[in-house]
Amino acid sequence: MATDLFSHVWDPVVLSALVSGPRRRRSLRTSIGGISDKALTEALHRLIANGLIARRPFAEAPPRVDYALTPLGRAFVDGPMRALAAWVTRFGDELVETQERMRRVRT
Repeated sequence: MATDLFSHVWDPVVLSALVSGPRRRRSLRTSIGGISDKALTEALHRLIANGLIARRPFAEAPPRVDYALTPLGRAFVDGPMRALAAWVTRFGDELVETQERMRRVRT
């Protein structure tokens, strides 16, 4: 389902890190910061399986692999992710205030 694309915390972060162009795994992990190797591996596998990023190995010594947005991934970043970011920018404070108010009502 399309909504699954927003259900994993690190997936949008990895996609955002690839907006500027292809990156190697180490560069991705460094630019993201705070992501474990396991979480990055899982995110990369999910994003590849969904066709949002591509893995490109190079026949070099030492081996090199780049990850990049596919056209589908670029459309996802430029469309739904950008729209969600705009919504959060506009309504995020209101959302947080409502959540806090509801927590106080329950306690």
